[in-house]
Amino acid sequence: MSTIEDVAKLAGLSRTTVSRVLNNHPYVSDAKKKLVQQAMEQLGYVPNSAARSLRNQKTGIIAVLIPKISTPFFSQLIEKLEMAASAKGYQLIICQTQFLKQKERYYLNLLKTRQVDGVIMTSVENDWPVVDAYLNYGPIVLCNEMVENAQIPMVYMDQAYSGFTIASHLLERGHRQIAYCSSGIVSEGMKARELGFKRALTEAGCYFDENCHFQHATNVEDGKQIFKRIASMKTSPTAIFTGGDAVAAGVVSEAKKHGWSIPGDLAVVGFDNMEITEILDPQITTVIQPVQEIALKSLDVIYDKIHKKQYRSYEKHVFSSQLAVRESTMMKRKLVATS
Repeated sequence: MSTIEDVAKLAGLSRTTVSRVLNNHPYVSDAKKKLVQQAMEQLGYVPNSAARSLRNQKTGIIAVLIPKISTPFFSQLIEKLEMAASAKGYQLIICQTQFLKQKERYYLNLLKTRQVDGVIMTSVENDWPVVDAYLNYGPIVLCNEMVENAQIPMVYMDQAYSGFTIASHLLERGHRQIAYCSSGIVSEGMKARELGFKRALTEAGCYFDENCHFQHATNVEDGKQIFKRIASMKTSPTAIFTGGDAVAAGVVSEAKKHGWSIPGDLAVVGFDNMEITEILDPQITTVIQPVQEIALKSLDVIYDKIHKKQYRSYEKHVFSSQLAVRESTMMKRKLVATS
């Protein structure tokens, strides 16, 4: 555990100066205060007096770490988590990490400094040993995320099953050249989704063309650009799993602008079942995630961990998704023999 001497050394200041900052001494410059604060954050240092006063208190607050608040799925998940937390007498604070390791560590320090009773993480940016160290201070639950062999509860949807189901749906409609979009997020869940998707193709005797793997797709504009790339291909895919409803909307919008038929020329599948999927013409086939079930289970688990103070336990709570089949994939294509 870090000491005041460690803070002084990292900040390049004397122990006396650091002590003055901690005690709000009036004659310390703002520049030195900033150096001390940065050193404390980097080291995860907690002043002894603060640690003693907070050690045995409950705050009634749970921190939820999410990568981007603006993502429709996370907005929906936060709403369900807040309702579940309120029902148990807890408040949530929403911490946006923006996929940054440093911001994730900063918010995890809320647990170390006893400013929150527990943390729910919807994504993991740091290597697991970094996160695991914070279990010394309180409970952490993974929600909509998984880390193999992590000694904490994990509540998530079976992404491998989702990927397999989507590919199978398109294969059943005669598609053999199917494009795949990924967000660029490197997580166990996203890896599992891709593996499930490709496994369905392999079992059907289809080859996946890596030229049809479009990465870093997250919004409508990305979908528009992906369609333009598809349209310029010599042999373009006949179907695409976009990985997200916003991306799917972009593909459909741009395809129609260029006179393509959806699903006649290109079948499109989204993910998350956002409202936009039922507003567009044609309506978009998409995956319905069990958001409410995941939120309720996550709150139940962390509430139990807070009160029983058993922070380390390998638990998996896995839910299945549903495929909402709509107009963007309804047309059945004639099967074409492949060599």
